[in-house]
Amino acid sequence: MRSELRGMGNEERGMGKYRIALQFAAAVLASGLAMPALGQAVPAPTLNAGDTAWMIVASAFVLMMTIPGVALFYGGMVRAKNLLSVMMQCLAITALVTVLWMAYGYSLAFSTLGMHAGVTNWHSFLGAFDRVMLAGLTPSTLYQTVPESVFVMFQLTFAIITPALIIGAYAERMKFSAMLWFSGLWLSLVYLPIAHMVWSGPGSLLGDLGVLDFAGGTVVHINAGIAGLVACLVLGKRRGWPHTHMPPHNLGYTVIGAALLWLGWFGFNAGSAVAANGNAGMAMLVTQIATAAAVIGWVAVEWIVHKRASVLGAASGAVAGLVAITPAAGTAGPAGALVIGLAAGAACFFTATRLKHKLGYDDSLDVFGVHAVAGIIGALLTGMFAAPKLGGFDSAVTSPLLQLWIQAKGVGFTVAWSGVLSWVILKLLDRAMGLRVGPEQEQVGLDIAEHEERAYNLS
Repeated sequence: MRSELRGMGNEERGMGKYRIALQFAAAVLASGLAMPALGQAVPAPTLNAGDTAWMIVASAFVLMMTIPGVALFYGGMVRAKNLLSVMMQCLAITALVTVLWMAYGYSLAFSTLGMHAGVTNWHSFLGAFDRVMLAGLTPSTLYQTVPESVFVMFQLTFAIITPALIIGAYAERMKFSAMLWFSGLWLSLVYLPIAHMVWSGPGSLLGDLGVLDFAGGTVVHINAGIAGLVACLVLGKRRGWPHTHMPPHNLGYTVIGAALLWLGWFGFNAGSAVAANGNAGMAMLVTQIATAAAVIGWVAVEWIVHKRASVLGAASGAVAGLVAITPAAGTAGPAGALVIGLAAGAACFFTATRLKHKLGYDDSLDVFGVHAVAGIIGALLTGMFAAPKLGGFDSAVTSPLLQLWIQAKGVGFTVAWSGVLSWVILKLLDRAMGLRVGPEQEQVGLDIAEHEERAYNLS
């Protein structure tokens, strides 16, 4: 600028300064127009019909996982005299959790009122009460690109299946009334805080820590699996276990239930993208790969140990793979999914068939041995296989070992939270009303003792 003015006369120099000032002002104005205005509002999200249609389907898929999926899967594995009790428990939990979710569950899990990134307060552990009774929900309110009502329904199906999974640990011996109280209290004191701490966004305790859980490895499976272990320890063993053989009464039901779980899990994992996009497509693919790998892993070990492959083992291996890939479904690639599935299938064979007999806890349908163990394996390996250098898709994971350590802290926190609070809830209920049916009721079966009905007409 100074070089342009040098050598001009006074009048020319004055005109030159004026011209250059105008050019400078024009450049500033142009650059300002090219940039967003200070404090300009972020564009509001708009409804996407494709995302909405997919999320409606995904919600129905996940609900199908509980009724009829878990109901048939668990129902086939218990003795015939307890079939209806297990199915009734699944139906009752579906109804109970729906009402509690509407009343306060959604608000405590997903309200972000009072949350601030990097600031730890009670909202880091639990949401606020501003959405109680779904206040503010209308047909036009959105969550990202889908109606918020659809997101509420999608997350409700997760809240339903989590306490329903715990049924398998205390099957054939808990009172129906105690089951209802336990499920409601456990949802309120254990599930809702963990869901909030992982999934509610900036300001949530485990989310700010950097824990990766795409679709519920910690929130659903470790949470439920640890609660199941505590429940079977507090209630004690079934009468006659382990000396009395208690085989599944109808493995056909179990296989059908496992197939429905496998199908429904595509909604569980791919639906967690909350969009019909590439992330959902990859989540669907890695879910299929990990599940198939887990079946092979379980059956291969079973063949080596027992010289045969069992139908129950194949179905259990499939569930182990589905559980293990859940936290990694949004970040792992196909190769990572293969490793996760193989590891979960092989490990869960031993925890479900050997560990409980060695340690002496009666986990009736292996909730801890499959859901907790596969959930822990999947959560830890998510830290490894989310890294792009190991075929993952999370660019923020630059050190697999560092992310593994973060995942381990998330697992440890979830184990402690679920374990301690589940024990407290069960002990208080046992003191207040008793948890377990009497010896005669257990002998005759809960179908007759609790519901005065039979699954089969024996006349």
